[in-house]
Amino acid sequence: MLKILIIVIFLTIIASLGTALYHLITHKETSEKTVKALTYRIGISLALFIALSIAFMSGVIQPTGIGMQMHMQKAKMAEQNQ
Repeated sequence: MLKILIIVIFLTIIASLGTALYHLITHKETSEKTVKALTYRIGISLALFIALSIAFMSGVIQPTGIGMQMHMQKAKMAEQNQ
């Protein structure tokens, strides 16, 4: 469920960027709608970052991937060397 929510938020961010680009291209002079769309994007991105940080700190999500595997291998090597 959490993954779906994150994907939906990312798609919302991309849609906001697309809206800003559209208004920027169609209105050659400064556009209030462009600024509003970019402001929404910043707010949504900030909210996503805070939510992901809280989820990580509370243990709801766990880091995986290459970086985490490298970190675990370093920890194992350090334990073996001691």
